[in-house]
Amino acid sequence: MPAPSTPTRVWSTYVAIGDSFTEGMSDPDPEKDDSWIGWADRLAESLHDLAELEHLPFRYANLAVRGRLLDDVVGGQLDSALQMAPDLVSMVGGGNDLLRPGVDTNDLMERLESAVVRLRQNGSDVLLATPVDPQEAGLLKPLRGRHAVHAANIFTIAQRHGCYVLNLWGMPALRDWRLWAGDRIHLTTEGHRRVALAALAALGHATDEEDWRTPLPAGDATTRRQELRAHAAWAREHLAPWVQRRMKGQSSGDHLDPKRPELSPMRPFVDGP
Repeated sequence: MPAPSTPTRVWSTYVAIGDSFTEGMSDPDPEKDDSWIGWADRLAESLHDLAELEHLPFRYANLAVRGRLLDDVVGGQLDSALQMAPDLVSMVGGGNDLLRPGVDTNDLMERLESAVVRLRQNGSDVLLATPVDPQEAGLLKPLRGRHAVHAANIFTIAQRHGCYVLNLWGMPALRDWRLWAGDRIHLTTEGHRRVALAALAALGHATDEEDWRTPLPAGDATTRRQELRAHAAWAREHLAPWVQRRMKGQSSGDHLDPKRPELSPMRPFVDGP
């Protein structure tokens, strides 16, 4: 839902900051190798269309990079976003931090809130996002408590500072593994499409909520043996490389630059009929 007492707005400059979720991983761009579209790009397309209806030009930047911790999101990425002075910023960070054993959720909240204060003082509206509920997430299920705390903290920050909230925790459809890629961390194209619509609704604009809220039709049942084989394949192909990177102090996003580092039009601006 939109922030209390905030009328529906149309924005002309939008900057997205975050990690692989906002970079759009596992929603491949058919026009570029090793490049992703993702929910933020899809949201930007919708915001472009809304701005065009108001005869406003629209520009968008996406500074998110896979593997980044909150320090980078509220550090270098935030600094770059502030220099662009956008009227809307989506800030989704902390997901990689929550996977680490010694994470301090109070510290995450303090750093996120400080970043929100800077953005609001800079004149930007802010879109935050909760984690997805990991109730059905197998090995991640034991982390549900810290994810729930982080979600509550997001809503607290939003209430204090008049932010919008993309409530991923409240999207039961995202508990379906068919909306997730083989790594079980990143959404498929359909998952990103649904999240983009949820984000647009969170910003106060009309969407077909049945389209993105409704769970997928029931699929074929799997046997226990099939589930175990799938878990083993996932651990071999995705978990083991992640653990190896952690042990070496490496990240999947090392040496990568943002895919849209500057504000630029989604499409050429045409004013008039």
